[in-house]
Formats: sequence, C-alpha cells, structure tokens
Amino acid sequence: MSNEHSGHCTLHIAHCSLAIGARATPGSSKAARGLRSRDELEKTLARRGFIKLAVGAAAAGAVWRPTQARAAGKLEPLPRGLKVSLQIPTNASDEDLQFAQQLGVGYVNIPTGGRKATLENFVRLRQRVEAARLKVWNIGNSNVHNMPEVTLNLPGRAQKIEEYKNYLRNLARAGIFYTTYAHMGNGIWSSARETTRGGALARAFDLEKNPTGHWVGKVFKGPLTHGRHYRQEELWENYTYFIRQVVPVAEELGMRIGIHPDDPPVPELGGVPRCIFGNFAGYTRALEIADSPNIGVCLCAGTWMEGGQQMGKDVFEAARAFARMDKLWKIHFRNVSGPIPHFVETFVDSGYTDMCKLMKTLYEVDFRGAVIADHVPVMVGGSRTAWAYSIGYIKGLLAAVEAEKG
Repeated sequence: MSNEHSGHCTLHIAHCSLAIGARATPGSSKAARGLRSRDELEKTLARRGFIKLAVGAAAAGAVWRPTQARAAGKLEPLPRGLKVSLQIPTNASDEDLQFAQQLGVGYVNIPTGGRKATLENFVRLRQRVEAARLKVWNIGNSNVHNMPEVTLNLPGRAQKIEEYKNYLRNLARAGIFYTTYAHMGNGIWSSARETTRGGALARAFDLEKNPTGHWVGKVFKGPLTHGRHYRQEELWENYTYFIRQVVPVAEELGMRIGIHPDDPPVPELGGVPRCIFGNFAGYTRALEIADSPNIGVCLCAGTWMEGGQQMGKDVFEAARAFARMDKLWKIHFRNVSGPIPHFVETFVDSGYTDMCKLMKTLYEVDFRGAVIADHVPVMVGGSRTAWAYSIGYIKGLLAAVEAEKG
C-alpha cells in the first residue's frame, strides 16, 4: 500500500483525520482460572494493569540496594499514557544515552546475552540509565530467548528452563518487572536483504529464495532443521511443560512476560510447525494454558502483518482483543511491504499497513505499555539516522492522536 492510499497516514501526521472514540478505562473482572473455551478467555480474563517499575532512585539521589528489592506478587496498574522507548546497545556509550535524551524518549530497552546476562550487569545497566534520567523498560537475554531445547524438547531442556527462571529472578532483583519472550524452535528466518525506498537495505523474506533461520550465531537450514518433522501436538506439549514451570515464578516475582509472535509466522519452517504463536487462535490457546495474569503479549506489529489473513485477526483487531484481555504490554511498531510469501521490512510509513490507524487503536484501548521502533532499514548517515526517523514518526503519530483528544 502506498503513502497516497486513502487509508494510509502520510508524513503530514498533524493533519491525520482521526475519529477518536472514548478511551477504554481499566476495570476488573474474574480471574481466568478454569476457563474452557477461547471465547471465554477473551471475554473474562481480568482487566489488570502493569506492575509499577521501581525507577528513579538514581535521579532522586536515593540509595538503592537491588539485593533487598522485593516485587509484589500483585500486578499494579501503570500510570496512563503510551511510553515511547528506544532500543540501545548492550554496552551503550554516553553518546547513546544522550541520543535517547535528544529524541525525547522516556524509556530504553537493552539486549544482553552470553556472559553479560548477569544480575550484576542488570544492576549496572539500570543505574547507568537512571543516572541519565531515563528508565529501563526491559533488559533482554538472548541465552533464554528462542530456545530449541525448550520448544522442541531437546537435551538440556531442564537446564534451560532453570536458566530462564533464574533470569526472571535476577530481573526482579534489579527492579525490572517486564520481559519479552520468544518461543521459536529454529530462529528468525530471512532471505537475502533487499532494498526499499531510496535504496535503503532492509531485511527480507522470500519463500522462493531459500530462506534460513538465525539466532545468536546459529544457522538453521531446510528442509529439516532438526532432522525430522515435528507434530503440532508435540509443540503444544512442550510449551505446556515450559509455561507451567515458569508461571509460579513469574507470579511470585510480579513479573510480566510478553510473548513475541513467531517471525515469520509461516505455518511450518524447517519441519517445525509455528502453530502456537503464529496466529491469533494459537495465542488464545497458549494464554488459556498459561492461565496466569502474568503471561501476555509483546505484539510485534510487523511480524503480525507478515502473516496477513492467516493470522485470524488483523493487527488492529489483535491489539483490541489482547487489550480486552489485559494482555497487551509491548508493541514493536514497524511496517512491512506485504504479507508472506514475500515481504521487506520497509520504513514505518511506507508499508502496506496504516500505522496512523494502529496508533489510534492503541490510544482507544488505553494502552499503557511501551512502543519501540524495530528492525529499521539502513539509511544514509548511519544507524542513528534510521532510529531517529522511526522514533520521530512514532512521536508524531502519538502527538496527532493526543491533539485530537483535545
């Protein structure tokens, strides 16, 4: 869809015509224990807010002792308002933090992995960010993200689950109570990079060009990445085993876990079905199995768009449905050129989805979580140019929506 399409918000975001309805207000309902149908899950899952982040100690000059930090099991609501967040490097420089300040974001997201995914480093990162008068939304850990051992029940599963639970405990001790999790058994799949507007290089996926999966140095190639075809019910059994061990820890800590869609949401890649987090019905069943207020959704808008009609709901419908469940906690705000079998991760304003409508949707459901730019194309001027463009566009859309609020 081009920028000139009648339903698409152009760069003139201040003139975006938004028929803003009344904001949803958080209420309360019965917990989801004992639900037996997906319809019941969507209608009756409790409307709860985020747990409040324990932030601001460094900026306020308070003495903060992470080993003494305790998380309340109850999930408290966040203050109103969408939080724009920037992804910064693991070893962010003073200039990286200054860049975030200059963009006017309030929050940052930080990836870690390997030997850097430790309590000591989490504490150091949080203190450093807060000294710059910013806040940490989450600190990732690639060691326990997309774990084939867990998804496919491979040797080492028990150790990986314990590692994940310890990661959650370390986050809580560092005063961080949200994390994103992905459940892909053979990585994120791509084909060769392609160009988008202005010759910018971007990630692409084309089923006809022998795509491969990748995750933290591992490469997964077809036709069978793990030597055989896996049945869908195997995947469901493995997920159930994992999540039922994780839920008690998350609930004890007060930790929110937002689950990312399979990228791309092709029904099967390399002999591994993507049936759980590859469509709306799968998500609903997975949330029912988890049966916990602490397990929810990181809605990667771009990944959801990649799936097209096979997702069961479009990205707007999915956002509304997950918000009604009080499960919508983080948004990856990006666009793609079209749905599978071929897409390019294009600029946020030049894909086939109306991002102005998506921002309006988030406003209407009273979304209070974090919105990040993600997978930005390579622009002239270096990586910060691309991040600044996407963050600026996000902030512009948000300002247009808030102006309509009046």
